[in-house]
Amino acid sequence: MKQILLAIGCVMLSWVASAQQLTKQEEKNRNFSGAVARLKQYRVIYQMDNGDPKIIEKVLRNLNNALDDPRLKGKLKAELVAFSGGTDAFLKGSKYEDALKQLVNKGVILVQCANTLKERKIDRERIYDFIGLAPSGNGELILRQAEGWSVIKP
Repeated sequence: MKQILLAIGCVMLSWVASAQQLTKQEEKNRNFSGAVARLKQYRVIYQMDNGDPKIIEKVLRNLNNALDDPRLKGKLKAELVAFSGGTDAFLKGSKYEDALKQLVNKGVILVQCANTLKERKIDRERIYDFIGLAPSGNGELILRQAEGWSVIKP
């Protein structure tokens, strides 16, 4: 019985030891720490077109994560454009007011699609006063992308 247990233990020990050995490519991949920010400035526009609170929170979290990335500190110009259901985040009384103000204070441009306001019959006064307006959210994305901005849709 002791011999069987000893043999099983040796097999398991050799299996664990071999599982921890990495190939050269696996080791190279493990040591990768991300791209290097070589440019003086990066520009990104985030698209928020869904009113689901989980999606809105994901957009805000993703944007803040980019702003907090040490590689991008002081190098990132960001915009958040809301249209369709994403407009809900910009409505006065939403639970996102503080988070949105924090983004503005970090230099993020917050923009609402005027077409959505018109289509949904929402007066400008119903969205936060610190939000900018663009004629169309899609137009804003098109123009920014043509200018070389990265477009992110979380």
